[in-house]
Amino acid sequence: MAVILSFVFLVTVGASLDAVIRYKIEVDAFDDTKRVASQWSAAARNGTIPQTIPTSSRVNLIQVVDAKGRVLEASRRAAGRPPLTSVRPPPYDRFKNLTDCTPGQGCAIIMAIRVTPAADSAVVYAGIPEPSILATRALDIVIATGTLPILALVGWMTWSMVGRTLHPVEVISKRMSEITGSDLSLRVPLPPGRDEIALLAHAANQTLTRLEAAVRQQRRFASDASHEIRNPLAGLRVRLEEALMNPGDVDPYEAIRSALSTTDRLEAVVGDLLVLARLHAPEQMPAEPVDLCSLVAETAASRTEGVPVRVHVSGEVRVSGFRIQIIRILENLLSNAQRHAESRVEVTVESVAGQAVVAVTDDGAGIAPQDRERVFTRFTRLEDGRRRDPGGSGLGLAISREIAEAHHGTLRVEDSPRGARFVLRLVSLGERIGDRVGGVTSGKADR
Repeated sequence: MAVILSFVFLVTVGASLDAVIRYKIEVDAFDDTKRVASQWSAAARNGTIPQTIPTSSRVNLIQVVDAKGRVLEASRRAAGRPPLTSVRPPPYDRFKNLTDCTPGQGCAIIMAIRVTPAADSAVVYAGIPEPSILATRALDIVIATGTLPILALVGWMTWSMVGRTLHPVEVISKRMSEITGSDLSLRVPLPPGRDEIALLAHAANQTLTRLEAAVRQQRRFASDASHEIRNPLAGLRVRLEEALMNPGDVDPYEAIRSALSTTDRLEAVVGDLLVLARLHAPEQMPAEPVDLCSLVAETAASRTEGVPVRVHVSGEVRVSGFRIQIIRILENLLSNAQRHAESRVEVTVESVAGQAVVAVTDDGAGIAPQDRERVFTRFTRLEDGRRRDPGGSGLGLAISREIAEAHHGTLRVEDSPRGARFVLRLVSLGERIGDRVGGVTSGKADR
């Protein structure tokens, strides 16, 4: 493409250059012949023109021809020749430029000047043989010959430059073909500089890093899920086999009750896994405004079992999100707090610096600083949690954090004078309208 465009450009330039050169040569020739013809036209009017006209420039073809076509005077080169041309300027236009070709004599550039406007006036012709550069195609050949090396140079330079530019793309493509789903540790080489190809390679490496982290997380999750499901399945199988092999020694009612308990745990694990899977699926419904104060009060009021939950609301707090998912966070936090609390659970809802903040605090044993991040890891259960709820799946807090992050928020364990303090922060839609304080006692919420 570069060679084709260069060819079109050079042809245009070459044709223009050829036309300019030819025009310049013709103009110079006509100027010279006009000057000489004017000089001898004046001499003819004065009657001082010699029989043999002398020449002192390249204009060596000079003739004075009468009205009948007879050559009266001529230069040495034009003597003995017929008139240079049969063209006679009309009386109203004494000067005429022309190029005349005579068989056997070649072509000449001629200026014809009528001596006087009279009908029988003589005409002075001054001419030069047409230059070979105009008479032949030599100029075209020279220009075309000069164009070919330029075209070759343009093609070579373009090929070399594009080759060097696209070489990193070839290397990147080769490396990308080596990356497989089983090995995502490879990275594409980064070319030097900050051009578009380097930025593309950098973006590809970032994408591969995120993909590798996601695959590693999925593999770890699958491994943990398999382990968590395998244990209750193994226990269920042992109990059922024992009941089948020793029907006289095993109480059928107790065996069925134990199997149902294990099934409940399996159902809880599978349900939590389904929630995690749905969190990473494309959104099917748009987010909606949610009154966080009312939602917290309703969720707290629904928890009639366990230690009392008291809610403190400061103003109106609204967020944008999915109501069911936010309820899932609140239920997990309240369930966890009631499980570890000694006598009460405190919940505060307020808007701080454009964020909706929900804090759930219990008066239990609390969480050690080194375990505050670990409790959000999937299938992680601390010793106290296993003791208080042996059938738990260890996915509740992990699900809660992922829901919070999906809503562009955070969920952390923060310092508390006593017990554990879980703080949920989401983007607030409204500003504080007023300060109102209420409470929920014995499992019932009010504002």
